[in-house]
Amino acid sequence: MSTQSPAEAALAELLVEVLNLEDIEPEEINPEEPLFGDGLGLDSIDALEIALAISQEHGVEMKAEDEATKSAFATLRSLNTFVEGHK
Repeated sequence: MSTQSPAEAALAELLVEVLNLEDIEPEEINPEEPLFGDGLGLDSIDALEIALAISQEHGVEMKAEDEATKSAFATLRSLNTFVEGHK
């Protein structure tokens, strides 16, 4: 398992809190594991909740029609890279 950076750890904590992931601790989220499908098993509603939380927490707007936004949701690491690059 890859190690989370401090920024990834904070984002993982936000995901667990916003999505009420009771069976997962933030530090258990592998930053290179897929967020959807076989990874964490998130769905499109989860993506909307995550985008809203990131907007509120970091002031970063994520537009559904933007290809960069779609690819950002691949992994925790890619999501963190997107957020850090758009602050």
